[in-house]
This record gives sequence, structure tokens and C-alpha cells, in this order.
Amino acid sequence: MKWSTRWTWWRQRRRVHPPDDIHRAGELAEQRLAKISRAAGKANGWHVFESVRIPDEEQGGKREIDLVIVGGNCLLVVEQKHWSGTFTINSDEEFIQERKNGTSHNHSTVNQRIARKARMLIAMHQERIGKDDEVVVRVVLAFTNRNLDWPKYVHRVSSEVKDEAGFISLLEEESPGEINEALLETVDGFGTWDEVELNGGLMCKGDVLGLGLGDDVRSWQKERGVPLVAKVSHQSGLFSLFSSLPSSIELRHGAQHLKAILPFGAKLRMHVVGRESPEDIPWSTIASINLSKPPRHEA
Repeated sequence: MKWSTRWTWWRQRRRVHPPDDIHRAGELAEQRLAKISRAAGKANGWHVFESVRIPDEEQGGKREIDLVIVGGNCLLVVEQKHWSGTFTINSDEEFIQERKNGTSHNHSTVNQRIARKARMLIAMHQERIGKDDEVVVRVVLAFTNRNLDWPKYVHRVSSEVKDEAGFISLLEEESPGEINEALLETVDGFGTWDEVELNGGLMCKGDVLGLGLGDDVRSWQKERGVPLVAKVSHQSGLFSLFSSLPSSIELRHGAQHLKAILPFGAKLRMHVVGRESPEDIPWSTIASINLSKPPRHEA
């Protein structure tokens, strides 16, 4: 192996990709709300699904719903916002946030967008089961940052508006009754984002299109119905410059696991959220991956 090749590989392994603090704060808030929602709703039979992705035939692509919660014959479609500062709502139902640092941001029609996703989701459920299902659909805006001041007229919007405590109280206090199994199966059938963590903590979310690890790995995980997780180990010390196999990976889905050596030049193919086209990510820059379970249905 050429010295220049070893040098490039070594520098890739040592490069640190720090997290995006603003987006990371929002992700942590979403993870926290999902966790406490599961704990709060367990006794009353609420089933919590986070980052649910549904196909959008009208506009193309897929749309994400922060939380979908099924209980009895009720469907809670939840949009979480971890804003700080204040916000106003204009006559077009656009939410305009005024941040504490003096900047403002127009979040457009948050209420209308999540209501549209709710209509799409219930339409897919009814198409899947082949009949109308009189499901109670509740659209909820959950504002979870205590450092947010609300306008007094916020409850004029058509969605239910809750702070974190109010949302958790809903799950703790309301008993939705006997579960609609068909509805639960519909929601459970959708996937979520794939996650690729880079060395240093930066998280890339999107669709992993290929692992780039050869036919054996592709066949091994092809029929899986559960998430696939992987941890990558890199040698990054000075003497690893002289190693021809400085990186290894351990993959696991369910009870199955596989260990492999990562060859130089191996790349993962991914379409990251917010970017125009797919890209190749060198495995030498990756710390771990978490691939969503494959969706059972698209409608």
C-alpha cells in the first residue's frame, strides 16, 4: 500500500466531526419526550412511535412525524417544538419565532402541516384495511422548552396545544380503552430515519442506500425485520499508520451478529436529510450506525 494512501486513511480516522449543537439540542429533546411518554402512557395502554416516516404521493418523498401514539381507537399525531423566546401567529397561521438572541424565524404553517400528515396517515390506514375505520384523530403541538413564552391566543389554532407537563398528564390521566389492533399494526409498519454517527459525535440522518461492505454482508442483512446496529473500532495512534487493517466493524440485528475487517476505501452510500443528492461516506470516518427496521408497507 502506498504511503500516501496510508496517510490519507490515517487522517480520516483521526478527524473529529463535532455535533451540531442547535440540531443536537432538538434531537435530545425529541428523544427525551419519547422516553418519558412511553413511561407515562404505559399504564393506560398508549403505544409510542417516534420519527415515523410516511410516503407523500402528492408531493413526493416522505414526511416525518415526531411522535405517533396509539391508544384504544385513538391516534395522537404529535409535532414537538423545543423553541425558546417567544412566537406569534399571523392571520395565515404562520408561526413566527422571536429568539432570545434577537433573531426571528418564520416556521410557516406548523399547525396545518402536521394536520395534513395526520390526514395522510389515517387515509393510508383505511386503505390498508380496506374500509373506513372510525378512528379518533387528535393533532397535538407539544412545546417542550420551559424558556418559551406563548401568546395568549395560541389555543385558537385547530390543534391541541400542550406544554411538556400538560402532554405527559394527557397520557397519564386518559385511558383510551381496548386497543385497535389494526391501527396499531398500521403505525408499527412504518420505518424511521437511518442514523450514521461520525467520529466526534456528528449525527447524519437520512436513508442509507448501501453499506458498501460486499455481497456477504448484503445477503446477511437482506431479510432482516428489525433495526441493524453497528459499532466501528478504529486504530488512530501514530503506529496505526503502518497497519494494513486498522479498522473493524461489528454488526448486529436481533440475535444475529457479524464481525468484519474494514478494507481501505470502503464507503457507505447515504442520502442525508436536507441534501440534494446521495453521497458516499468513508467508513474510516464512521463511529456507529443505526439503521431503521425496514417498513412493512408503504400505505
